[in-house]
Amino acid sequence: MSRAFIGTAILTLALTTAAAAEDLQPSHVTIKAPDGVALKATYYPAAKPGPALMLLHMCNSDRTAWAPFATAASARGYHVLTLDFRGFGESGGDRFTAGQEQQQVINEKWPGDVDAALKYLVSQPGVDKTRIGASGGSCGVNQATQLARRHPEVKTLVLLSGGMNREAREYLRQSPWLPVLASASLDDGSTVQDMRWILSWSRNPANKFIEYKTAGHGTEMFTEKDLSPQMLGWFDKHLKNAPVTADKSAAPAPPSAVERFWELLAQPGGPAKARAMYEAEKNKASRVMLFPEGEMNLFGYELIQQGRAKDAIVVFEMNVAEYPASANTYDSLSDAYLEDGNKVEALKYAEKTLKVLESDTRTPEAFKQLVRESAERKVKELKK
Repeated sequence: MSRAFIGTAILTLALTTAAAAEDLQPSHVTIKAPDGVALKATYYPAAKPGPALMLLHMCNSDRTAWAPFATAASARGYHVLTLDFRGFGESGGDRFTAGQEQQQVINEKWPGDVDAALKYLVSQPGVDKTRIGASGGSCGVNQATQLARRHPEVKTLVLLSGGMNREAREYLRQSPWLPVLASASLDDGSTVQDMRWILSWSRNPANKFIEYKTAGHGTEMFTEKDLSPQMLGWFDKHLKNAPVTADKSAAPAPPSAVERFWELLAQPGGPAKARAMYEAEKNKASRVMLFPEGEMNLFGYELIQQGRAKDAIVVFEMNVAEYPASANTYDSLSDAYLEDGNKVEALKYAEKTLKVLESDTRTPEAFKQLVRESAERKVKELKK
């Protein structure tokens, strides 16, 4: 073989390798939302055909928070898309602000945005449209779960430090074939308890929870060097190397205590039955958290709106018993008594709210001010 031929072959190989490497570089793309808003995303291709991952960020960051993990997943053989929600990062739309108006955007616009992003992802060459995984951090947790609810090709979820609405939890309950990995850190308020509570809605026996001590919130936990490898291993096992069709014949785990509690709560006369179960569970050595404060509070106000103030009192009393350091639980109980016409107890718990506020460290300052204003208004009116 001539030296000229060998040199040409080496040059050709080098150029081919360089071109392949260039093809594997992440590309920033624009995706059109259903209403025309320009959404920015980054696509990380894999070297060969394979499964894909959709990664959804927290509401205090943007898609760049996923960049290190997305790069590692791409090298592992996954086609990956990270998306800026509308109002975040480089995406269009009004800038994100907390409040009821923003929640309406989340409920009405984000699902279509995420679906448009998934449509782009599965249209890329080499993407296995039957094997999709989704992961979300914080407010991305609910969006990732809702994506799986709408698209059965999403075969597994990885959820970091976030909550989900009732619709998403019900989807987990009805999908015992869907394996879920969840993670949270003890220095992130009540997030560990909340995430364990969410995971208890799923009956998949393969579910896994990763707990850290001082790792922060959502994608901040990637400072823990083992989280990324554990997530990649999870996707390998439950996505890349799993059967295309999930085995739905295996018997799911029995209903959890959490599921039984909330089933009782929803029945006619259920709050009293649920309270009996709560009292029994509370005295067990290995007790289970049956409800987070926020979810129980929301449910109590739904009962008030239905004209069931007495049932709401029972619900709020359980919340006070479980979260005695939270001023908001007493304020809500005061509201229920006021709705029931019991002004004496309403005043009692409004005054208790103001007292507990002095030592309440679990409630954000902005919300504490709202609670204070609510309690002070009731005290003033009820003392007339």
